[in-house]
Amino acid sequence: MMSTTRISEIAGSLGQEVTLRGWLYNMRSSKKLHFLQIRDGSGIIQGILSLQDAGPELFAAIGALTQESAIEAVGKVVSDPRSPGGFELHLKDVRRVSPSVDYPISPKEHGDAFLMDHRHLWLRSKRQHAILKIRHTIIKGIRDYFDEHGFVLVDSPILTPNACEGTTTLFGTEYFGQTAYLSQSGQLYQEAAAMAFGKTYCFGPTFRAEKSKTRRHLTEFWMVEPEVAYMDLEGDMDLIEDFLCSLVERVLNKHERDLKESLERDIEPLKRVQKPFPRMSYDDALKMIVQIRDATTDAETKAALAIEWGMDFGSPHETELTKKFDRPIMVHGYPYEVKAFYMKRDPNNPKVARCVDVLAPEGYGEIIGGGQREDDLQILEAALAKHELPKAPFEWFLDLRRYGSVPHAGFGLGVERTVAWLCGLHHVRETIPFARTMDRLSP
Repeated sequence: MMSTTRISEIAGSLGQEVTLRGWLYNMRSSKKLHFLQIRDGSGIIQGILSLQDAGPELFAAIGALTQESAIEAVGKVVSDPRSPGGFELHLKDVRRVSPSVDYPISPKEHGDAFLMDHRHLWLRSKRQHAILKIRHTIIKGIRDYFDEHGFVLVDSPILTPNACEGTTTLFGTEYFGQTAYLSQSGQLYQEAAAMAFGKTYCFGPTFRAEKSKTRRHLTEFWMVEPEVAYMDLEGDMDLIEDFLCSLVERVLNKHERDLKESLERDIEPLKRVQKPFPRMSYDDALKMIVQIRDATTDAETKAALAIEWGMDFGSPHETELTKKFDRPIMVHGYPYEVKAFYMKRDPNNPKVARCVDVLAPEGYGEIIGGGQREDDLQILEAALAKHELPKAPFEWFLDLRRYGSVPHAGFGLGVERTVAWLCGLHHVRETIPFARTMDRLSP
């Protein structure tokens, strides 16, 4: 009896006749043979149709099919070690379900702007397929890790009355006579959740109105943000390290072929992502950057690496720093003045915060930011005043310090930067199905 199957499950139908429902990815032909590349969303398989088996009428009809026509193909599954998946389909019949006329993305080269304008169709390509499958694995790995380590998923709201990461990067909207903002981070609400459940996380979209057009920035991106009660900075770094290693291991185990063949990603650097990660203070990292700057003879590089104590690191600083290591590095103890109001001062050195950034190797920069939160009510009130933030919208946040305050810590991992790093991509716009940037709101 003929069965209907998906290409990803084709191995279970070896020797059987099956029906595939999908689209014509590509086709090449000779006088007597058609070689169809058929995709169904789960994979791509080659189907072979001969003039002898099909007859002149069907053979001609198949030859007239165009790229991305929707088709239903019937054939026998046979083993073929030369094929990418190890199988091919000896076709018996192919029926056109729906035509595709003048499909705009042909096999020739297209510019980035053109492809982003046609992102809704570009998603069908092998490369984009591989990227978004890896993104799916990363997201599942994130959820599995925290679910299996005793964390409770507590969703943070998207609409908020206050800023988390500074007022200059807020998207505001009218909200029944009030002003609401799209969330920059779910962290503040996770602090409340952690005081209720001990270990929590949220996972969702966040929004930053940053006027930046670098290859690392999106205005809408996804973050996972765990928060843990009774945790300090050292415990936070241990958690980050274990979590990140688990993600890399999962991606390598499931997607080695996608990385190597579809993305041409050198996976050897990813194999070196093992514990322990190098940990260094901001001061030590700054000294290393200064040494790199002073050693270079390139005027442009020297200018890009200009820095003084108290300044945050930019992309050039992070890139040059990570070139010295073969795995992610943890830089902790940044100057207190450049960090968010909720970061805890180091009691041993009030000039720095109990915070950490994780910098990915190969020039991908910061993928995680986190640290210990300020748990003292008076200090936090003073921090709000110093940052010129109104107190009223934060009263609920201050309550967490009034009623059973404890040391607590957490972090945020940006999914898109992590996907870019693991896939070896130049720009984060390929890491999300439909990118939102300063100059792109469509499709």
